[in-house]
Amino acid sequence: MAEALPDQRITINSRKFDGSIRRSWQCDLVEQNGPLYIFRGVFEQEVLHPDLGTIRRGTISYEYYWLDRWFNIFRFHEPDGQLRNFYCNISMPPAFENAVLDYIDLDIDVLIWPDWKYEILDLAEYESNARDFEYPDDVRFRVKAALEELLRMIDDRDLPGAGEYLHQLS
Repeated sequence: MAEALPDQRITINSRKFDGSIRRSWQCDLVEQNGPLYIFRGVFEQEVLHPDLGTIRRGTISYEYYWLDRWFNIFRFHEPDGQLRNFYCNISMPPAFENAVLDYIDLDIDVLIWPDWKYEILDLAEYESNARDFEYPDDVRFRVKAALEELLRMIDDRDLPGAGEYLHQLS
């Protein structure tokens, strides 16, 4: 694996369990620390999201991927820099090679607002895909453990970058 350099343009692919691409986007590598890779992206156009509402053009996304964890975390900021929300994906650990990060999205998402209220999303989608794609028992176990770890991190106010924004959070 070639070493990635800060400010390198990276393609990120969110894939379904069968390996097909669900979404793809580009962002910049900000930092790499052991198994943790931090990226920064900017929404180039407005997006209407069913759970997040309107994500304005210019919204900044800090994205945290661990090569050894079954989730990733996005920290969204409004174009003026104000913390918007966190968005977490339960996923298989990513692979990062040749300026491309690929991960298998395992459907369950956790949306965290600045007041630390959170919603667990897409549980029905997870159950449907687990059945349709025949998720193995070890994958189901890791999904459950990853969700428990994320909920502990939320309860402990221990999301990446949250400390510097605690004055904005209740």
